[in-house]
Amino acid sequence: MNRPGRRVTLYRALAKLSVASRVEAIALIRAGNVSVNGRPVRDPTFWVDLQKDEVRVRGKAVSGARKVVIALHKPRGIVTTRRDERGRPTVFHLVPAEVGYVFPVGRLDMDSEGLLILTNDSALGERLTSPEAGVPKTYHVLVAEPPSRQKLRLIAEGIPDQGDLLAAERARLLGPDEDGAWIEVVLTEGKNREVRRLCAGVGLEVLRLVRVRIGDLPLGDLEPGKWRKLAPPEVAALAGRTRGRRR
Repeated sequence: MNRPGRRVTLYRALAKLSVASRVEAIALIRAGNVSVNGRPVRDPTFWVDLQKDEVRVRGKAVSGARKVVIALHKPRGIVTTRRDERGRPTVFHLVPAEVGYVFPVGRLDMDSEGLLILTNDSALGERLTSPEAGVPKTYHVLVAEPPSRQKLRLIAEGIPDQGDLLAAERARLLGPDEDGAWIEVVLTEGKNREVRRLCAGVGLEVLRLVRVRIGDLPLGDLEPGKWRKLAPPEVAALAGRTRGRRR
């Protein structure tokens, strides 16, 4: 029995059921691996009703994969993509195949590190990346010199850059380091490389950038390159179904 839902094209249905990404779903369908009500379908835009139609992939009925949400500590030097045309290692080299299909929620660039959520739950992914939801992401940034109060204020008030108005929810000094100083930057709307662009906009050189928290979920003591499945209360807090607590 398929999960209830509105009529959708077949490739979107497979993505909605967390069977595969849309690109992967199209490939599965065109390869003849998908049937609807017992008949093979090779047209990705074929319409299905998930309340009535039986969809099978390689002969197995799909009712929506069990939701999986994992936290990964992405190290530097790893790219946040499924495949890399330049052959660089990706976050999917760190997650075993038995986890099943998951996708990264948002991105950390190759030189950044820290907390990354991977899941097969598209609704959760949309919530965590939606500017309207405003889920805060907290970064600890090592900069080459201690910033002035004025620079931290500018990061929070906003800086125009390449047609965007970049602004942090807040920015504060954490303390000195032998290489410079650590600052904390909190974003609720993540534009491409926003923390780095904000720092560059006020003349701060970024030496290291670590995402330490998403919403109320901390990176904690998860070691670089390691991952863990989130407990139901953690998932519920990320999804906004419960308040969640800071740790």
